[in-house]
Amino acid sequence: MRSTTSRAARAALATTSAAALALTLAACGAANEQQPDGGGSDEGGSSLSGTVDGAGASSQQAASTAWIAGFNAQNPDVTVDYEPSGSGAGREQFLAGAVSFAGSDAYLDEEELTASAEVCTDGAIDVPVYVSPIAVVYNLEGVEDLQLSPATIAGIFNQTITSWDAPEIAADNPDATLPAQAITPVNRSDDSGTTENFTEFLSATAPDVWTEEPDGVWPIAGGEAAQGTSGVISAVEAGAGSIGYADASQAGDLGLVAVGVGEEFVLPTEEAAATALDVSTRVEGRPEGDIAIDIDRTTTEAGAYPVILVSYGIACKGYEDAATGELVAAYLSYVVSEEGQATAEERAGAAPISDDLRAEVEDSIALITGS
Repeated sequence: MRSTTSRAARAALATTSAAALALTLAACGAANEQQPDGGGSDEGGSSLSGTVDGAGASSQQAASTAWIAGFNAQNPDVTVDYEPSGSGAGREQFLAGAVSFAGSDAYLDEEELTASAEVCTDGAIDVPVYVSPIAVVYNLEGVEDLQLSPATIAGIFNQTITSWDAPEIAADNPDATLPAQAITPVNRSDDSGTTENFTEFLSATAPDVWTEEPDGVWPIAGGEAAQGTSGVISAVEAGAGSIGYADASQAGDLGLVAVGVGEEFVLPTEEAAATALDVSTRVEGRPEGDIAIDIDRTTTEAGAYPVILVSYGIACKGYEDAATGELVAAYLSYVVSEEGQATAEERAGAAPISDDLRAEVEDSIALITGS
């Protein structure tokens, strides 16, 4: 394999072309008439008031902080609370009626869609709020440009490859000086959409090495476990020889693995995520208004980085309380608005959705009502 990236490309992670991602996401959407942003607020102020609670993906934590601040600036009498409890916990809280919306790095499965009828008057929908690469992050002194094939990554995380100078890692990095140092793999301790996406990638690309089924709950004991995205990042930062996986927007100064894709090694940039998304398709048979994307993990498209997640907002199409439905719709409208997406990109490194996909998502949000 040859590397398609450089240190300059790695440095461009936080600023690489959002336009490329926007063009790619346009392939997933249809051009529809846009709805007003932010619950109809304007320079004269908003008539909305009340409190709305959400929970879920910790990968959305930084973006949610920016979204809530921007939404509150337009709607000062509304309080939005978001608990970054993890995608699985967020979906569970939503389906139990404990929160009014959820953030998740995995869309609702068929069983969860059926269960949503117990708390939603017309079932629930998933809408994309941003797309992000999942970075394989590492802390290894003296090694700046690490390349790993999917099979090698799988071997590290299933703990059959235990030293940084293992022959599998050396084969992926013929020009690197690798230390005889123990590897400490770090995984999520909570039920996580990031874990589900990561294990889906390992299962699809290295099935002979990674024999576990994709799941949001980490299936292998013995590594170091940490709560949430911030917990994984902190654990890898604190542990020499550590390696983990996390939303790329929160990778900070950690090393980023260039992942083997076809005949290349590709870094987790927004542009590379866009290329991977370009070859992905919609999930069929979903409810009206639901937008779920089936990611092609095994693509060999040049420059693609298929270790990505589509992060969703999950809401009821119908709420028993009309005021709750109005607040959820207003907040999600702000989240996917041009302003909301730009705010999350600037403050949290989240990749903006395209204008065409935004129009389609806004049509879905328009289905949210109170009874």
